[in-house]
Amino acid sequence: MNYILFDGPSRNNLLPFTYTRPVADIRVGILTIREKWEKYLNTTTTTVTEDYLSEKYPMVEKDSNVMINGSYLPNFELVEMVKNLQENQAIFKGEDVIAFFTKDTQEDIDFDTYEALEFHEDCLKLENTWDIFAKNGEAIQEDFNLITKDRTSQPIPETTVAFHSENIFIEEGAVLPLCSLNATNGPIYIGKDAEIMEGSMIRGPFALCDNAVVKMAGKIYGPTTIGPFSKVGGEISNSVIFGYSNKGHDGFLGNSVLGEWCNLGADTNTSNLKNNYAQVRLWDYQTEGFAKTGLQFCGLMMGDHSKAGINTMFNTGTVVGVSSNIFGSGFPRNFVPSFSWGGNSGFTTYLTKKAFEVAKVVMARRKVDFTEEDQKILEFVFEETKKYRRE
Repeated sequence: MNYILFDGPSRNNLLPFTYTRPVADIRVGILTIREKWEKYLNTTTTTVTEDYLSEKYPMVEKDSNVMINGSYLPNFELVEMVKNLQENQAIFKGEDVIAFFTKDTQEDIDFDTYEALEFHEDCLKLENTWDIFAKNGEAIQEDFNLITKDRTSQPIPETTVAFHSENIFIEEGAVLPLCSLNATNGPIYIGKDAEIMEGSMIRGPFALCDNAVVKMAGKIYGPTTIGPFSKVGGEISNSVIFGYSNKGHDGFLGNSVLGEWCNLGADTNTSNLKNNYAQVRLWDYQTEGFAKTGLQFCGLMMGDHSKAGINTMFNTGTVVGVSSNIFGSGFPRNFVPSFSWGGNSGFTTYLTKKAFEVAKVVMARRKVDFTEEDQKILEFVFEETKKYRRE
């Protein structure tokens, strides 16, 4: 069967992260949503997404296709329903379409002609950016169960202190010579060739993905995910870093999400709680205003390729777009548009030519090419977000 993941109505609520990727390529838990579905289904998937992303994330359509809403995270019960779908059947959860079997083109779908199957079990869904960290603990647990089933962990080094070692899984090549792992409140997963340096203290639920590094004396509270090839240090709590991003020094990151190719300079700090303990409001790209999150704790949402200089301070509930560069004293405003350059004293436009030069250098350090596809995507985002910048 051919499986295709589609963005669904949550796509705009997940900006700025979906400016540069389909919904299915968001990381929550240990794996991206796409990786979860592919592992459960034991096959590859493709994507229906925005036109400007389709060159990098193409769709492969066959005579028979099962379309899956990429904002839904799979579990065993849901996957069994999806595998058993027949032609002109659709799985719903309330008003939401989770998946459907079709032989029609995308323009011809009429769900009134479909047999509706209701999914009654619980499952995780990303509806807003803050769901990425708020639901990360459950997602780590589900991924941990999926990845480690019927497998044996590498041994925990004798010099590492471990609590509830049955909830700790270490992949081949991981290095953790002298640290503390506390899996009392949730599992700890250490990916292939990852490293936890001396003196670090980790509390689960926690995922350190392949080739990622926790630097010396790092303090991490779960539920936290450090994506592949990322480097982190200092204090982190309930945050998700997609991959290839760095917070390598002291400073606090809490209840936050960082995309790929981000960098937080030394002693960058995020506030995740307002002084008056009030509900946090967060920039909403759909209403183009600040919307209630229902959360008391919410820190920083930072899109791909954005950077912060040393001693940067982010206020509670700050949203930073794609390819922005923030520096200087004081707090920048709570919404920093994509391709902004500056800080508390004001912003100018970060021109694409300069941004691309930096991206090429940054990605080359990790032996990843900044492709023509990447450039076209960022050029589109630059034009799409022009209305938010004060020229």
